Amino acid sequence: MQDQPHPPGRAGGLHETAEGAGPIPALVLADRLDAGLYLVSTPIGRARDITLRALDVLNAAELLAAEDTRTLRHLMAIHGIPLRGRQILSYHDHNADRARPAILAAITAGRSVAYCSDAGTPLVADPGFRLARDVAEAGGKVHAVPGASALLAALTVAGQPTDRFMFAGFAPSQRGARRRWLKELTGIDATVAIFESPRRVKELLKDLCETDGERDISVCRELTKKFEEVMRGPARGLVDLIPAEGLRGEVVVVMGPPAAVVTGDAAVLDALRARLDRMTMRDAVAEVAAETGRPRKEVYRMALTMQEDGNADGHAMA
Repeated sequence: MQDQPHPPGRAGGLHETAEGAGPIPALVLADRLDAGLYLVSTPIGRARDITLRALDVLNAAELLAAEDTRTLRHLMAIHGIPLRGRQILSYHDHNADRARPAILAAITAGRSVAYCSDAGTPLVADPGFRLARDVAEAGGKVHAVPGASALLAALTVAGQPTDRFMFAGFAPSQRGARRRWLKELTGIDATVAIFESPRRVKELLKDLCETDGERDISVCRELTKKFEEVMRGPARGLVDLIPAEGLRGEVVVVMGPPAAVVTGDAAVLDALRARLDRMTMRDAVAEVAAETGRPRKEVYRMALTMQEDGNADGHAMA
């Protein structure tokens, strides 16, 4: 990837079985695939995190393309997927414009093409976007072969809300740009996932502290690997836990949403009055609670008191 570290996680050489147990052979199919582009998710750390369907596609595709051909060859060797004379085409940011026409031509000619990024799900911080778009615009089929994703793995273990989240990609490497970028992100009412170089994580958190040092942060390191670690806490506290030289391994930083601003009683009552003449009490309470950061039960009690005092029209609870 141009001027960026690799996405968190790389396909590793681990081929593990439970202690005292032998390997259980998996049935890998090589049924003919329909023509089209198959975006194959690969492990982010442990080689055994690949799916059986991904192995089937890698076994059956007529042409293979990869961000790093060595990584894909290694992964296929681990799982016993033969090349059988098939070509692995290199496709990455530096050669995408030159390599893309060959892939488009193969699909147009009725061939199946499997594309893998270095690790994880293609098109997530990955050069496959233009390829998938151009195949679709040319009338070709684009298929997802889902599996491992550093982004989703981090959201799973971070302990942050996931009802609304944003993937912000890689943090800018220059300090000034990074500060402006973080200031914009801290205003978003959602959990934000960031890919960052392990050696720059401490600087990222220092810059965040200038905007919101109390922001709840999870630093997820080496996901799925032997030394997997998740550090959780306010940005100001995590800065002191990270060595000056940074961390080792691949990192995803997950930033929790901004803390709700608790509004005073007078403003809550005004917000209720503005709504109770045009919506049910249930809807008014839900909106005001979300807007003000006050517990819904508390807002509901205030609405009932307004009714009893004759300060509202008294809409029935729906």
